[in-house]
Amino acid sequence: MPVRELLPFDLKALEIFLAVCEAGAMAGAARRLGLTQPAVSQAVAELETRMGVALFDRSVRPLGLTAAGGVLRQKASALLSEARQIVPALKETEHGRLPLIRAGLVDSLSRALSAPLAGRLCAVAEEVSLLAGLTAAHASALLSRQLDLLVGVDELADIEGLERFPLLTEPYVLLLPAGERAPERVEEMARLAQRLPLVRFSARSRTGIEVDRHLRRLKLDLPRRLEFDTPFGVSATVAAGEGFAVTTPLCIFEAGLDGDQVRYAPLPGPAFSRSLTLIGRRQELGRLPRDVATFCRQTLEEAVLPALRATLPWLGDTLA
Repeated sequence: MPVRELLPFDLKALEIFLAVCEAGAMAGAARRLGLTQPAVSQAVAELETRMGVALFDRSVRPLGLTAAGGVLRQKASALLSEARQIVPALKETEHGRLPLIRAGLVDSLSRALSAPLAGRLCAVAEEVSLLAGLTAAHASALLSRQLDLLVGVDELADIEGLERFPLLTEPYVLLLPAGERAPERVEEMARLAQRLPLVRFSARSRTGIEVDRHLRRLKLDLPRRLEFDTPFGVSATVAAGEGFAVTTPLCIFEAGLDGDQVRYAPLPGPAFSRSLTLIGRRQELGRLPRDVATFCRQTLEEAVLPALRATLPWLGDTLA
C-alpha cells in the first residue's frame, strides 16, 4: 500500500505566516495572535523546513518576502478564506440550502434551459452560477472543481468518479436556406456543397467533431469555409443564404430564427445522433444531480420538444 505524503503545512501555520507578512516582524505577529515570539519564529522555521524554501529575507527590516514567500502569501490567503467559509456553509445546509451551486450548460441548450434551470437551482442554493458554452470547457471546469454540474454532449465515459444522467437523444438534420431543394442522397449533398458551402460548427466543439467524423464516414471531403462556435452563428448564416448546415433540432431551437427563413430536411445516408447528459461528481450533492436531471428532461419535454416535433414531424421517435 503506497505511503501517503503529508502536507507540508497546516492552516494554523499559514495563519501565523500571514500575520508575519502583515506585521513585517515576528514580534508584531506574536502580539497580534496572542503568542510568544519564539513560538511564531519556530512555526515559520518549521514551515520553511517542511517546504524546503526560504519564505522571508531576514537581512532586511521589516522582513521582506522571498519570491517563494510571495507565492505562498497569495495561495495561503485564498486557502484561509475558503476555510473560514466552511462552518457557515455547513450551518446553511442544516436549513436545506447550499451556499453555492455552479453549473455549466452546453450553449445549444441555453435558450431552452437557462431560465428554468436557474430558477430550479435558486430553490436549493443561496447563490447560483450558470455558464453557457462549449462542453469541453465545462468538462475541464467540472474536473478541476470549478463547476458542480455539467449539462453537455460528452458523457466523459473514460473519467472515473462521476455520475451521469441521460436527458435527451436527438438526430442530426439538414438546415438549408428557404426555397433550397433538399438533397435526398449523399452524392446530392456533395453536389450541393459545390455551389453552397457547408456552414460548420467549430472543430473545438463536440458537435463540430462529430459532424466532421460523420462526413468522413460518408467519404465526403467538403471544403472548410465557414465555421462558428455557436448554434446561432451557424443557423443565421444559413438563413442569410450563405450555406447549408448539418445541425440538430435543439441547435435550431437555440437560434430562434423565423421558420420562413430556412428549410429543414432529413440528413441523407445513415442516421446519426447526439446525446445530452447531466454529469456531477459522485456522492457529493446527494440526490440533487438526479433531481435536476429529471427537471431538465421534464422542461424539455413540456416546453421545447412539442414545438420541434410540430415543425419537424418526420423526426418521429428519434427525438426523445
